[in-house]
Amino acid sequence: MAQIQFTDQETAEFKNHFSSFDIDGNGVIDESELQTILKNLGEYASVAQVNDMIAQVDQDQNGTINFNEFLTVMANIRSGDEEGLAFIKVYEKQKELIQHKGAVGTHSFSQEEMSAFAEHLNYVLEGDDDCKHLLPINPDGTDLCAKVRDGILLAKFINCAVPDTIDMRAVNFPKPGKHMSVFEINENQELGIASAKAIGCQVINMGGAELVDGKNHPHLVLGIVWQLVKIQLLNSINLKNFPELVRLLEDGETMEDLMKLPPDQLLLRWFNYHLAQAGHNRRVNNFGGDLKDSENYSVLMHQIAPGTCDMKHMDSSDMGNRAEGVLENGKKLGVHAFIKPTDIVKGNHRLNLAFTASIFNACPGLDPLEEEIEIEEFEETREEKAFRLWMNSLGIDGVYLNHLYDGLVDGLNLLKVMDFIEPGIVDWGRVEMNPNNKFKKLANNNYAVEIGKEMGFSLVGIDGSDIVNSNEKLVLALMWQLMRYHTIKFLSELKFDGKQVSDDQIVSWCNDTVAEGGQDTELRMKDFKDPTLCDSLFFLNLIHAVNPKIIRWDVVNNGATEEDRMLNARYAITTARKMGCTIFLLPEDILESKPKMIMTFAAAVMTIALQG
Repeated sequence: MAQIQFTDQETAEFKNHFSSFDIDGNGVIDESELQTILKNLGEYASVAQVNDMIAQVDQDQNGTINFNEFLTVMANIRSGDEEGLAFIKVYEKQKELIQHKGAVGTHSFSQEEMSAFAEHLNYVLEGDDDCKHLLPINPDGTDLCAKVRDGILLAKFINCAVPDTIDMRAVNFPKPGKHMSVFEINENQELGIASAKAIGCQVINMGGAELVDGKNHPHLVLGIVWQLVKIQLLNSINLKNFPELVRLLEDGETMEDLMKLPPDQLLLRWFNYHLAQAGHNRRVNNFGGDLKDSENYSVLMHQIAPGTCDMKHMDSSDMGNRAEGVLENGKKLGVHAFIKPTDIVKGNHRLNLAFTASIFNACPGLDPLEEEIEIEEFEETREEKAFRLWMNSLGIDGVYLNHLYDGLVDGLNLLKVMDFIEPGIVDWGRVEMNPNNKFKKLANNNYAVEIGKEMGFSLVGIDGSDIVNSNEKLVLALMWQLMRYHTIKFLSELKFDGKQVSDDQIVSWCNDTVAEGGQDTELRMKDFKDPTLCDSLFFLNLIHAVNPKIIRWDVVNNGATEEDRMLNARYAITTARKMGCTIFLLPEDILESKPKMIMTFAAAVMTIALQG
């Protein structure tokens, strides 16, 4: 046997590979697991052949392969020793499915997730004429990574996740008999990345080039696709769409408390509600290990649809058979399940979360309410949503807000954002890193207010207690100044020698730019409150002046009706993102002439223009 000498990093990588064989997670690879792997690889072997493979590696002769024995095989591969050759061949094929060596190094990813999401996109986009040259995606290997190359697939799926995010009139499509140019593809990728940011995805270290060359960056492709799948499946799980969720309220909770729960936590609450209704003695705390034996799934599905979903499969002691029974019940409920039995048995968190969301969307199983409830007063405003999504899009480690005010209470997220925008401004020695009581939270937020004043914010009458107590008006005032600071920081460096740019200077630049290069050079805006901006014609001319080839004027109207103005606003936002702008305003913000959000739009276009 070869001597085992691996670095910690190599050992961790091999542990990942070993786990892909160890389906039930008990620390050894047995005959049934190796048989399952072979089937997934499209190969078949008798029980005797599989046991022979194991015997070639099984040093302690107990009929299974443990991790140390697995590492011996890895050492054999490195030394050129052919001992365990049959198992080595299986390992090499399995490794190809979970690891890809690209131009920038080797990155591991989950082939189970790659395959599952490929199948999901095939299902969601089936019959879409715009995607007929891309579908179906082969779920084996990394075909999904190749299919995102022209940007069309992601654009269409972003609209599935959050409808109307992208105005498809702005997307480049291949002309009959011709391939899209590199320029057109890059425009689509810029649009996809900026739009993904706008709906709360984190796309740090990802540019259009990585998606165009997705085959060499499968981990990045999988990262953005998973975020979009999660948004698409969880986006509708809220009180507005399902007021019956009010039945999940626990003692002492208010409607506002329930609406603050992130969708995945609301989904767990729903799961456990039905387990309790069924008189079951277990509860689900995660979408991984708690679902491996299929018992909780089976009780849930029998409870929400007792006449449809039986529990006969639970008579089996084989967890794979149980999981197959769960998926059969899912089909009876009309659930499109892209999860496999092995994914349930292995406790794949992402795929179990997606499957549970699909069950909810197909059959929530909650009794209708006897009378309507008012939830509008608890709903997130457009301004709150814009600030929250902006913070999430920054890709700061540990910063992801599901609710704006709750996410700021302890001060840590706020301080992290400040330090991200102005590196080094936070003295972390002064920060309470474990703010587990109100006094520590107050100290952090008082320090954040102090830093805000150092950054030049107008914070008269605001102190840390206002953030701890979620004073909405004052928190929004602080957040607006923070977002504005970030938005115009690059402008200050690009054009104004580091001096903070004013609103008047941005307005002046926009007017001068339209006068010099707009299609209608007579258009002007007075300020960001100008009501004439509601038809978006000024913004479309501004974008045209920066990039004369990007606007299709044949789809622009005169904005005579509200419907026409909405079409123009959607098109203006999408073309700005296509140009590389990161913006968070919605078409309604333009129609209503919301000055704060319009300022961010103008500043984003100006930034791209000056960078070019």
